[in-house]
Amino acid sequence: MLDFTWKVFSNTGNIDTYLLFKEMEKENQEGPDLLENEELAQLDSPIS
Repeated sequence: MLDFTWKVFSNTGNIDTYLLFKEMEKENQEGPDLLENEELAQLDSPIS
């Protein structure tokens, strides 16, 4: 999806598309850490 967004920005020069690209890029970098933290939290919580 990042490649597509970058290609759209490259072809159009639309600043909104660039900002969307940067937001998606940031989420991709943060994504695995957030998922790992959620998984660890589930492991630490007591079973009901």
